[in-house]
Amino acid sequence: MDRGAPGRATGNFARRGARAVRPTRTAALARGRVVREVGPVNSDGVPLRCPACRRDHVYVPPAYPCACGTPLAPPIQRGATPSPITHRTWTDTWVTVRCRACGRQSQWPQPELGCTCGAVLRVPVRPVTAPTGATAAGHRQPGAGDRPPEAPARAAFRPLTIRTARDAVTAAGLYLTWLGFGDVLHAEPPPASGIDLRGRNLVAQVDPTTRPASLKAVECLWLHAMTTSARSVHFSLAGYAPDARRRADELGVPLFVLDLTGTPQPVNGAARKLVSAGA
Repeated sequence: MDRGAPGRATGNFARRGARAVRPTRTAALARGRVVREVGPVNSDGVPLRCPACRRDHVYVPPAYPCACGTPLAPPIQRGATPSPITHRTWTDTWVTVRCRACGRQSQWPQPELGCTCGAVLRVPVRPVTAPTGATAAGHRQPGAGDRPPEAPARAAFRPLTIRTARDAVTAAGLYLTWLGFGDVLHAEPPPASGIDLRGRNLVAQVDPTTRPASLKAVECLWLHAMTTSARSVHFSLAGYAPDARRRADELGVPLFVLDLTGTPQPVNGAARKLVSAGA
């Protein structure tokens, strides 16, 4: 079997085959991994065939952390034929995915596969069905921006959809203001310290990359907050490395994950306490 091409980096072009498509950053997030199909397909891989050149691939969808911390990947529809992408629309770029652990529904990037023939394929995803069990019995699902009952009364948070790295910083700034921090401002241009947002007694960092935030990032943010007698808050699009989460718990640094709708979700106890009590 031929080896399928993994997702290309942002800004590359699909150079051969059908009409060339320039992948967006969202598409790059959704590419996942393609591996050679040798023998039986493992439980994580889904066999796919390119309709343009008939090459066979095994597609492994990318997994991102849900707000509850559970790794979550879009459920690929087995047996369905992927379709070539010749143009993009905003609606086609997203799919709804439900976390099986907490029941939360979120918008995730539409999975895509880049074939060696040059075609970019949209991978079919199973649609979200009606909730079952306790949720269907009347229990409310955790939603974006949920707060514990003891949280101070405040208007519902209005997120900003994230399309660029700057959007991620803006969304985090809006959320910090909603939590009660005053005079939250962007750092322009971004300083070498990595501090993207400052406010009264606040420093915050926003990681818009597709890699989990590292232990070093959390420790550097905490040290910077200590030198300025401020509170530190960290936001990430791709979650956190396990050692970063453990260290944040030890240092009391609130960690939030930003989904692409622009709604931060707390991932550790310090973050949940901040949402509950406010700034």
